[in-house]
Amino acid sequence: MMALRSVLSTVLAAFIVLTAVSAHALTSQEEANKAVVLAFYDTGFAKKDVEGLAAFVGPQYIQHNPMLPNGLGALKGFINDRKKTSPQRKSEVKRVIVQGDLVVLHVHLVPEPGALGSAIVDIFRLENGKIVEHWDVIQAVPEKSANENTMF
Repeated sequence: MMALRSVLSTVLAAFIVLTAVSAHALTSQEEANKAVVLAFYDTGFAKKDVEGLAAFVGPQYIQHNPMLPNGLGALKGFINDRKKTSPQRKSEVKRVIVQGDLVVLHVHLVPEPGALGSAIVDIFRLENGKIVEHWDVIQAVPEKSANENTMF
């Protein structure tokens, strides 16, 4: 009985610690940053409204994707190109992670109905409520997986 109490006590303590760590409340600035990035994503990638992007992007937009130059103009060009080449393209945000001035989105991109698409991790850095820097990692969703887990 004592051994069971000890195990239960240890499990309960671990649960309390993990709950406290995972229940990190966002600061008001982190909430604001999250809202900016989600609105930016909705405007640019769901609505494909390139002119609306200016409301969310700072004067200096640093791009770490090696396929795109820096600046809002290049981002607008990218979205306009995708509107023409892949008009049925959909992006679904699966997860949002916020830490300080960084907002991370885990996204499922489907270029056309029926396609498996890609798993994307977009990382945004904000200053003064505007997106000023972007990184991304893109991985194709395979037809077969070595495990039963999904990528999302």
